[in-house]
Amino acid sequence: MRRRTSPFSLVLLGLGTFLLVLAPLLVWYVHPRAAVNPIDIDTTAVYTGRGSVFDTDRVETVPDQKITITQRVRGDVADSERSGNAVWDVITTVDTDESLPAADPHDALAFTPHRWVLDRRTTKPVHCCEETSRIEGEAYLKFPFDVQKRSYQWWDNTLGDTVVLRYRGTAKVQGYTGYRFTASVPPTKSGTRLVPGSIVDLPDRPQVLAEEWYANHGIELIVDQRTGRVLRAQTGPKQTLRAPGADEDAAVLLDAEKIVFTDRTQKEAVRQAERDSGRLRLLGETLPVGAAVAGGLLAVAGGVLLTRGRTEEEDTETPGMPHSVLTK
Repeated sequence: MRRRTSPFSLVLLGLGTFLLVLAPLLVWYVHPRAAVNPIDIDTTAVYTGRGSVFDTDRVETVPDQKITITQRVRGDVADSERSGNAVWDVITTVDTDESLPAADPHDALAFTPHRWVLDRRTTKPVHCCEETSRIEGEAYLKFPFDVQKRSYQWWDNTLGDTVVLRYRGTAKVQGYTGYRFTASVPPTKSGTRLVPGSIVDLPDRPQVLAEEWYANHGIELIVDQRTGRVLRAQTGPKQTLRAPGADEDAAVLLDAEKIVFTDRTQKEAVRQAERDSGRLRLLGETLPVGAAVAGGLLAVAGGVLLTRGRTEEEDTETPGMPHSVLTK
């Protein structure tokens, strides 16, 4: 009696082989295509703190004011699809309680629109699509995917240049652990502005092309390692005016030692980081490992059953006994 190979063993072997092939595909093909920056982004981050601001009506700096910085990022889907990059339009406003709420962001104490174009996979800046200003460095509104424990070149749009953010260990935001980076900016000339001479201690001159200077008491960012999303941001901007060629500040436009993400902004950042990080972990770790383990077990089981079936088939034929031949 001959025993045929069990179809079940072939199914197990085929399924195991499929899973073993799927595991590296998830890591090397599917996961990299999931780790991309979106083109339809629409998000708002709000910072609050206290500091000094220049009151244009009183023509003087007023201390101890509540300061609100609002940063809205919206993707230009059409330009993104045409260029193959992520094209993000950014509007940053600085307000005091007197200018909030504002129906028009142009009514804010400071209004800064610009465009950032970035590579969807690496997050590196790309120079196209009417980008303003020419952003450089390794990161700006977010870090690259898979953040490393090292220093990064972070673009500071007020400075108009990059600053070095140094890794300082880990920290928790709303119970969620991220990587902590810090930096500071020494007083640096950042531009010029036409102002009445009296503002920069030159009362005899009606208009002066004053020097704009910028410093930062301290930048602190806590970042999700897997997605590069900023979970908590803290900044300490100081913007001043100097007379042309002067060595000292003549007027303080903005000075705050600590302006930080609101609790609501932090919670939303953590929620999105947990969601996106979970998806990337599933595609890059959980599913590949599970597929490799399950595929190996199924392939071994199928191979054992297939080998055993063939062995039993061979054993049904008794060695040395010729088959009977029927003849007429």
